[in-house]
Amino acid sequence: MRRRLLALVCVSAFLLTACGALPWTGGPARSTVTVWLMKDSASPEFLDRFTEGFEHDHPDLDLDVRIQEWTGVGAKVQAALKAHDGRGPDVIEVGNTQVPQYVEGRGLLDLTLESATRWGRDDWLPGLAEPGRQRFHQYGIPWYAANRVVIYRKDLFERAGVAAPPRTRAEWLAATEKLNADGDQGIYLAGQDWYTLAGFVWDEGGDLATEDGGRWQGALDTRAALRGMDFYRRLQALGHGPVRADEEHPPQAQVFAGGKVAQIVAVPGLVRAVLEQNPALRDRLGFFPVPGKSAGRPGAVFTGGSDLVVPRNTDVREGAVAVVSALTGARWDTELARTMNYVPNKAKLAKAVTGEDGVAAMAAGAAQGRATPSTPEWAAVEADNPIKGYMTKALTGSDPATEARRASRRITEALTVAY
Repeated sequence: MRRRLLALVCVSAFLLTACGALPWTGGPARSTVTVWLMKDSASPEFLDRFTEGFEHDHPDLDLDVRIQEWTGVGAKVQAALKAHDGRGPDVIEVGNTQVPQYVEGRGLLDLTLESATRWGRDDWLPGLAEPGRQRFHQYGIPWYAANRVVIYRKDLFERAGVAAPPRTRAEWLAATEKLNADGDQGIYLAGQDWYTLAGFVWDEGGDLATEDGGRWQGALDTRAALRGMDFYRRLQALGHGPVRADEEHPPQAQVFAGGKVAQIVAVPGLVRAVLEQNPALRDRLGFFPVPGKSAGRPGAVFTGGSDLVVPRNTDVREGAVAVVSALTGARWDTELARTMNYVPNKAKLAKAVTGEDGVAAMAAGAAQGRATPSTPEWAAVEADNPIKGYMTKALTGSDPATEARRASRRITEALTVAY
């Protein structure tokens, strides 16, 4: 009997080694996970470190990271989600507000189970998590965030007798009124900066649009939204921002660099453009979160940033999920935030970026972050944006309630075009 068992062992070994028909590879087969990331989202050095660390921790997986341009990426992603040739991406970085349009075509993998049991979805920044969620199913996994803060001139604050950055809306108005003197603008706020308006509307408990039974309608005419517009009007009047243009016409970095503006509302990264035009401001700039209605809670802000999604047509599902898990996990998410001056995907990770004033202010505001209405039709609203026209009318003497009703009707029409 023993000789018979030995013979069987020898036959098995013969079949599984190089001496037989099947080659011996010395280890498990390796799979490649193709990852599409957007240009400048992560530095080459970070990607090198991540790839080395990930492949070390997952010896059966290779990473193939391919950098994409933001321009025209929507059509490219849609094509990849519909393809069935097995050569497309397995993980894709998308803008947080883009997720709904990709969910609509049923092209994304449902990652609800992983989000709830392994990734701590209840701790994610709402401005990243909410757009990635459709009817309680999570498709977009928050990666990093960026949002607006107040960038201010320390020297002008000191000259006006403003000892510390304001923490409430009332303090902000009072300080800005003091700063709006001696030829200086207390704040430069363009009349059509609708992202900033959205934060004030959210702070009041309002919204840009609301959903009922699967149908969306504009909501700028609610009392809460009108209160947000009224605060915007009062703040905008404490400077000379153009009422018929947005923050890019002219670019507010150019205006701020001129040296006669005490505050702007922008992402901290805008400082680079300011200093390129006026290096003398390098040590004169500071940051604070957009103030809220009470001192213990910063104001709501629009949160931009990116989510990671997994196409349903991936043929390496577990590998793709492993990449998402690693990139959005505490270790690599905080390293990315430190490297790129981002806000991590969870408020409790904000301490990782407290050494940088602008990012720390951004992280404080991100805890109250929101996103635009989570519907693929929102792109139609922004294409011919009625919010901008409404803002100009409200700032130039028209009745805000009347104009808000008109703008809300146009938003409703844009959001119901598919029905």
